[in-house]
Amino acid sequence: MKRIFLTLAAVGMALLGASFVFGLRIEDPRDVAEAALAARRLHLLTALAGLLFAALVHAVVLTYFMGTGRWIEETSRAYQLGEQWLAESRVLKHRTVPPMVLCLVLLILTAAFGAGADPASAVRFGDWLGLGPGTIHFLLAATTVGVNLVVNLLEYAALDRNGQLVDEVVARVLHIRRERGLPG
Repeated sequence: MKRIFLTLAAVGMALLGASFVFGLRIEDPRDVAEAALAARRLHLLTALAGLLFAALVHAVVLTYFMGTGRWIEETSRAYQLGEQWLAESRVLKHRTVPPMVLCLVLLILTAAFGAGADPASAVRFGDWLGLGPGTIHFLLAATTVGVNLVVNLLEYAALDRNGQLVDEVVARVLHIRRERGLPG
């Protein structure tokens, strides 16, 4: 799972990073020259791809924790292993979910303020705390990219430890099966 996660997270971060860089290259959002329109289109498309991919990465991690948690629970029950592996797996999942939700909220807010910063959009935001929608979008985008990177690192560490828990349960089950003379 770690290799799959690393690949997906790297693609997601690359898309978010590219979108951020493309956004920085937009000098005047009101410019209607073809080159400016193309730059805004490129920024929008990479931002949407980054948002979807980052959400996919977090969904895959959550699904993995749900699936392995259920497997550890059922295997522990079937082989009477106790609760220690299940308890630690649950702690890992519950520690990982709130940062995932924070990332998703930031991704959505960044997109919303991006729409508000686009002069061609019907969405309008007024100044907030003296900051225009473009400035808020930039600050949210920078925060989102940074937070998503940190959360991906946290998710990787949690996936690594959860994988170790699964390996420990498998080793214990194989030991029990050998003791009982069952095929391993």
